[in-house]
Amino acid sequence: MRTIPGLGNISSSASLTRAEVALRPDFSKAADLGVTSAAIGDTLRVATVGDYDSALAKLNLSQRQVPIVVKLDTEARKDLDVLGRLMVPGVKGPVMLSQVASMDMSGGPAVVTRLNRVRNVNFEVELSGVPLGDVTEAVSKLPSIKNMPASVQQVEVGDAEMQGEMAAGFGLAMLTGVLCIYIVLVLLFKDFLHPMSILPSVILSFGGAFLGLLIANKMLSMPSFIGLIMLIGVSTKNSILLVEYAIMARREFGMTRLEALLDACHKRARPIIMTTIAMVAGMLPLVIGLSEADNSFRAPMAAAVIGGLITSTILSLLVTPSFFTLIDDIPNFVKKLKGKITGRKPANPISVPVAK
Repeated sequence: MRTIPGLGNISSSASLTRAEVALRPDFSKAADLGVTSAAIGDTLRVATVGDYDSALAKLNLSQRQVPIVVKLDTEARKDLDVLGRLMVPGVKGPVMLSQVASMDMSGGPAVVTRLNRVRNVNFEVELSGVPLGDVTEAVSKLPSIKNMPASVQQVEVGDAEMQGEMAAGFGLAMLTGVLCIYIVLVLLFKDFLHPMSILPSVILSFGGAFLGLLIANKMLSMPSFIGLIMLIGVSTKNSILLVEYAIMARREFGMTRLEALLDACHKRARPIIMTTIAMVAGMLPLVIGLSEADNSFRAPMAAAVIGGLITSTILSLLVTPSFFTLIDDIPNFVKKLKGKITGRKPANPISVPVAK
């Protein structure tokens, strides 16, 4: 990971090691002498750190008890010969530890950490201004990550985990917002199909927001997600102005669909453009950095809002009327299709005599 450019300090919990004595039992000799692994472990534990508190002898004083811990001297614990001469109980009598096991000095982890009851090694990385998404992508391409053993898995924690949870949460919030807007428009338009005409404006605004973040060199973070939620309300408002006026013109003034759409674009273009200009002018200083305060949090939000508004405003005047036309043709298409499926030939007329 240190080969990835732009990163700061990189630390690992596996780098914290300490000296330790590694003991490797010879199970065949231990079985011949009647020595168990538990006996070897208990002997070393009592000699190095002492016995459990419940098994220790107590010195009874007038007001308290003092446990008596018997163990080897600190210097003696560093001598492998002294440890090898420890006597281990066996079925055939005490046996020297060196007869049933081999020992050497090695290193081991100072702290053993676990995640979800699985032993883990934690890496902490300082981004130093590098986007988190770029670092995550670069790490996933490292040979050591690609060729990990089957028993080892990579889990993202910290900021990377929070970013994934945040993206899922904001995605649910966006879907909920669009659904609420659709329900309100159904009540307003008294129709289930025409409110779907606002969907292109939402999709176009998202594309413009991502383009604005790319041009401003801002990463996709929580402020940018907040900007996307703001875009849902502002961009759908522009489409609502067009669709509402077109429906009203057809119902009240008896205009044709084409005349109503052209009149809606002509009369509603001014308030839509004025709203966009006002929002862009208010957000532009945050992107440029004209304010004296730190705008690192608000700049991604402003970039997303500016890019989405400009794109949705330019294209919504063209795409929304076209999509409205397609949605408006669905009932007629369904009626024609139903007529073809259930249509019957008209019966021959029956002549009825008329009395004079």
